[in-house]
Amino acid sequence: MKIGVFDSGVGGLTVLKELLRYPNEYYYFGDNINVPYGTKTKYELQILSSKIIDFLLSKNVDMIIIACGTISANVYEYLKNKYDIPIYDIISPTLEYLKNKTYYTFATSMTCKSKIFNNSIECPLLVPLIENNQKATKELKEYLNSIPNNSNLVLGCTHYPILTEEILTLRPDLNLINMGKILSDKLNLESHELKIRLYFSKVDHNLISNIEKIIDKDYQLEEVCLNYQK
Repeated sequence: MKIGVFDSGVGGLTVLKELLRYPNEYYYFGDNINVPYGTKTKYELQILSSKIIDFLLSKNVDMIIIACGTISANVYEYLKNKYDIPIYDIISPTLEYLKNKTYYTFATSMTCKSKIFNNSIECPLLVPLIENNQKATKELKEYLNSIPNNSNLVLGCTHYPILTEEILTLRPDLNLINMGKILSDKLNLESHELKIRLYFSKVDHNLISNIEKIIDKDYQLEEVCLNYQK
């Protein structure tokens, strides 16, 4: 099966990592030249995500996974209605998992504004730090001050699992909820031959370093800058 996966940058690789438990032919697009998505308007998100899906469709994928919390929270219904191909968002399985649970959420500004999660804390500084392969300890300390002891904390942006070690070092009492793991468990894909093709709109040293931290399988990497016209 050919599976298309996309995000604003490297964050969606945390979702891809979970999906790799089910070997298939994966086509991943990270739009890191336009990162962060959390500050974009809904219209901009529609344009950006549509261009990416069109690109993935050119690879004859059988399904699309939105590995981006901001896209999932704001334009999933738009994309689902626009395309005939099966499209899965990253948030719905997590919301189902969270039913009747008390939780807090770290998320981007646009995801917080969508009000799709309860108790959302805007974390606008994290994605740029992650994309630039920088530590986020100072910022995390500030954001974590809002989280009570022994809470469930949803990592509501797929970039944030990259900071799992830093978060748990600061707050080992928290139960971190990884949306990528919940989605991959729900999909329970059949396994086939594994092939990984990664496309990013900008390839540089920081990107390659981030990829190597997340993906420990062989992959093909290519720079593809899509032409975005409003």
